[in-house]
Amino acid sequence: MELPSMANSQPVMSSNSSSRRRVVITGLGPIAACGIGKEQFWRNVRAGRSGISRLAAFSVEGCRAVSVGEIPEWDPTAFFPPHRLKRLDRFAQFAVASALLALEDAKLPWSREAPQPRTGVSFGTALGGISGAEDEHARFLKKGPRGVNPTLALQVFGGSAHSNIAIECGFRGVGTTNSSSCASGVVSVGEAMRYIRDGWVDVMVAGGAEAPLSPLTFSSFDFIKTMSRWDGEPIQHACRPFDKQRDGFTMGEGGCSLVIEELNHARARGAHIYAEVCGYALNNDAYHMTSPNPDGESITSCMAAALADAGVAPHQIGYINCHASSTQLNDASEVECIKRVFGDHAARLAIGGTKPFTAHPLGATGAMEAVICALALDEQWLPPTLHHRTPDPACDLDIVPNEGRNAAFDFALNNAFGFGGINSSIVLRRWKDES
Repeated sequence: MELPSMANSQPVMSSNSSSRRRVVITGLGPIAACGIGKEQFWRNVRAGRSGISRLAAFSVEGCRAVSVGEIPEWDPTAFFPPHRLKRLDRFAQFAVASALLALEDAKLPWSREAPQPRTGVSFGTALGGISGAEDEHARFLKKGPRGVNPTLALQVFGGSAHSNIAIECGFRGVGTTNSSSCASGVVSVGEAMRYIRDGWVDVMVAGGAEAPLSPLTFSSFDFIKTMSRWDGEPIQHACRPFDKQRDGFTMGEGGCSLVIEELNHARARGAHIYAEVCGYALNNDAYHMTSPNPDGESITSCMAAALADAGVAPHQIGYINCHASSTQLNDASEVECIKRVFGDHAARLAIGGTKPFTAHPLGATGAMEAVICALALDEQWLPPTLHHRTPDPACDLDIVPNEGRNAAFDFALNNAFGFGGINSSIVLRRWKDES
């Protein structure tokens, strides 16, 4: 696919205005296959340890996919008392627990007894409580209506993610959960930035959560041939973005939250700032439910619009955390779109796919990758694209193969694309003390 360069074209949105409220990241709370909590998560990313394993939680006869990103050590009782657990689906457990981890990391107090009207929640999930509902349906078939969890109706809907965080913490500001497929996590961060920038709130908890590892849900994705069918050793190589032999994504589970604040609010309390969120864009291919538009127009427009919203020129970007789902079509398409937006700079640009660490927990993935971008900027280190063995001429940019490296860069772009042609991008800026 040959695409003309857009590197020197006019931005499609107005540049960043000095009068807009600035928005920064002050807390990180990942719960992923490669680690629970910022320290363990980042330690494993720095060490190049994949969180992918062979499917063991259940058996699905006839499925070809056998790799997953499970969290086998997940213990919800470490976060919730028994009476709360009865009302929380597994995906909502990930949502609330990740929010608590992010708030702890941000050293930001919260209290149900002292509600905060200037703090809100922006969350994302592709499937919500569908896997929990699947389990309850099996009970329904065996025992009838009285065998079903009486709070099922409150657990299955996607909005229970942000609602339970708000209830747990007393956050009475903006409350929303988007369901933009695999773009949901990045959308939640971008929308949180907008709510703060526009003055609706001063603080947002943004992120995503997903718990899709159940027989029906897993097999439905296997049926449409989107997941890797690698059954070799090591099993971690099922997810190999940009590799010529890539054959699909690896489904995962987990949750991830970021505390996002208005700059002066963060400064006033002496918060550690990981990065600034300075640009965001969202659009749709309007083409197909599972395949990207071959002309790449909407993806290139989305990246260009995010740069314009941030007031950042293409040559200022030092790293792109790509959607890089490890499918043949999507990885190659994304690389071509990057070449179109960044022109000659693309050859000097580091890009990467970090799903080999987390697998792909759908609506939570973009938030996990935003955390990786923020930490990469904070520590001036580029995370690797793991499991790269066979170069693909269609993915011929610097993908930081197999080994991370130190680098000096001020801006990172994070892409996330989803079923239905949903495209989202955010721009993060390295934080430098300006006081």
